[in-house]
Amino acid sequence: MGVSTSFPEKGVAQVTVDHPPVNALPVRGWFELAQAVRAAGRDPGTRCVVLAALGRGFNAGVDIKEIQAEGHEALLGANRGCAEAFAAVYECETPVVAAVQGFCLGGGIGLVGNADAIVASEDAVFGLPELDRGALGAATHLARLVPPHLMRTLYYTSRTATATQLHAHGSVWRVVPRDALPEAALDLAREIAAKDGRLLRLAKAAINGIDPVDVRRSYRLEQGFTFEAALSGVADRVRDTFGKEGAGSD
Repeated sequence: MGVSTSFPEKGVAQVTVDHPPVNALPVRGWFELAQAVRAAGRDPGTRCVVLAALGRGFNAGVDIKEIQAEGHEALLGANRGCAEAFAAVYECETPVVAAVQGFCLGGGIGLVGNADAIVASEDAVFGLPELDRGALGAATHLARLVPPHLMRTLYYTSRTATATQLHAHGSVWRVVPRDALPEAALDLAREIAAKDGRLLRLAKAAINGIDPVDVRRSYRLEQGFTFEAALSGVADRVRDTFGKEGAGSD
């Protein structure tokens, strides 16, 4: 369990998350993921990184139970850990292909929204249930996957979008049966890794350089409001009433 790195073939590194039951990562897990992605990208033999996960879903975000048990210190840790993991994917020296199955929620959106390409299984769904959990964040990354008004609607309603819907918007490269996902992601990584390694790294830096939004700064701004919600008490109130009648009342 945890985060592991493998090398399925020349030029390709795969970073895999395995944290049962739903790949909701604790604070330490986010930092471990960031370290693994950065190390894979720094390896001179790597030309493409595949970010994958084992289990029912790709990622269910942060470990809410850890935050409830440890309070603001855990929330601060989760904020920093998520910021580092998302940035590690974005700043990885080589392209990153995300292989997404099942649910991709909360922090999962931060990861795939910062990836260079996404391959998803037919059962994959993407969303930010943050408002239902008394939190905010990762709208920065959802905005990289869907058009602005759809992003707002998904964010305010906590609804999810399917892999097929994201494919129609151009943010998912391929949608395949679940059992075909590992090979489909590797196929794309293999095609990328066939290019000149130094040129790929220059291309990644150049593409990041022309992005209209500074994703690290944008996400950290969102996190400030997440902490404000926690300090005001509204975050705990929403979490405590989630799923109960009147949960959305003031």
